[in-house]
Amino acid sequence: MITVEVRTREGDTQSVQGGPDLVLMEAIRDSGLDELEALCGGQLSCATCHVYVEPSFADHLPPMSDYENDLLDSSDHRRPESRLSCQIPCKPELDGMHVEIAPEN
Repeated sequence: MITVEVRTREGDTQSVQGGPDLVLMEAIRDSGLDELEALCGGQLSCATCHVYVEPSFADHLPPMSDYENDLLDSSDHRRPESRLSCQIPCKPELDGMHVEIAPEN
């Protein structure tokens, strides 16, 4: 089980826990935070689970696929630390990571 600190759009922070069988989007959704729409349910067909990942953890994330990159390009709020949380597995290397939920498009 890992713990990730999630900053909401209002600036509040909540600890979220996720196991090895979950991706970050599922862990955030299961924690009760309702800001992350995740409309496609993790099928990589929208960008409504867009988060900003703490740069010091970037090397621990899986490489971004071309498809994820294209979806993030559709966001008005893309930044260098942007990722789709449905593409981030809750693996031990990410314990203690901080993410921020991106603004809605």
